[in-house]
Amino acid sequence: MSLINYAVGVYHFLGDKAPKDVPLVDPKPRPANPWQQNGRAIVANVKASENLRASVDKVLALLGGLEMAIKRGDKVLIKPNFNSPDPLPGSTDLPFLRAVIEILLEAGAKVTIGESAGGAWRPTRNVFRKLGLFEFAHQLGVELIAFEDRVDDWVRIKIDGNFLSTVTMPRSAYEADRLVYLPCMKTHNLARFSGALKLAMGFMHPGERRAMHLGNLGNKVAEINLCWQPDLIIMDGRKAFVSGGPDRGELVEPGLLLASGNIVAVDAEAVKVLLSYHGKNRLTADPWELPQIATALRHELGTRGYTLVE
Repeated sequence: MSLINYAVGVYHFLGDKAPKDVPLVDPKPRPANPWQQNGRAIVANVKASENLRASVDKVLALLGGLEMAIKRGDKVLIKPNFNSPDPLPGSTDLPFLRAVIEILLEAGAKVTIGESAGGAWRPTRNVFRKLGLFEFAHQLGVELIAFEDRVDDWVRIKIDGNFLSTVTMPRSAYEADRLVYLPCMKTHNLARFSGALKLAMGFMHPGERRAMHLGNLGNKVAEINLCWQPDLIIMDGRKAFVSGGPDRGELVEPGLLLASGNIVAVDAEAVKVLLSYHGKNRLTADPWELPQIATALRHELGTRGYTLVE
C-alpha cells in the first residue's frame, strides 16, 4: 500500500461518522436452516478441484441443494470479504465469486454484491478498482455496492446484546430476500480468527467500527450477527492464514470448501481446520471457547452440535 493510500485510509478510519437520523428497526427475522440431518445442522466439506465451478456445485449438492433456500426471483445480496485488495485468503477470490454468482443467476436469483472495506483500505471503491470488480460485475450483469457510498442506505437495528445495543447496517442488506456469505478462512491479529461471524463487520457502518476495537472485539463481532443471519455460507478454504491476518499471514493450503446454513457450526469447523496446522496464533484448543463462537452460542445464533458431511 502506498503512503498516500495509507494516509487516506487512516483519515477514513478516524474520521468516518455514523449517520444520526436513520430509521430504528427490529432485527430481521431469523431464517430457518433448511440444511439439517436428524435435527442437527449440516456442514458440508469438499476437497476443491481445479474445476472450481464443479467444486462449488459439489459442496452445495452435499449440503442438500441450493433450491432449499433460494428460489427464482429472490433478491440475493452476496457478502464477500473485500476488506483489502490482497489475494486469497486476504480477500475473496474472483473466480470463486464468479462461480457462486453464476450458480445463483442460473437459479433465477437477482444478485447484488455488497461490501465495505476495512479502515486502512477505504474508500471501498478503491479496493473495488484495484481488484477489477467494477468490470467483473458489469460482465456478469450484477449490481455492485460500496455501502458507505450510499448516504441514505442505512438503518439502525436495535439488538439485545451484552456489548452492543444498536448497530447501523445497510438497508440494501436488511431488505434483501436472501443473504449469502462468502468468508475466507484465516486467523486475525485482533479478533483471533476471521470467518462467517467476522464477515458481518463489513456491513457495519464505518463510523461505528472504531469503538469495536476498544475491548471485547470477539464478543462484539458475534453480537453484530444479532441484526440478521445469512441464509447460506460458502467458505473458501483452499488457502488459509494460520498466523497473522486479516490481509497477510502464514499461508497454508487446506484445499477445502465448506458450506452450511449455520453460521456458528461453519466457523467452528473452520477453526478446527486452522488448528490442524502449527501456526503462531491466539486460537484456543477448543473452538467453542473462542469469544466469537462462545458469545454466538449464548445468543443462540447457532448450535454446538452439527453433522460434518464430507
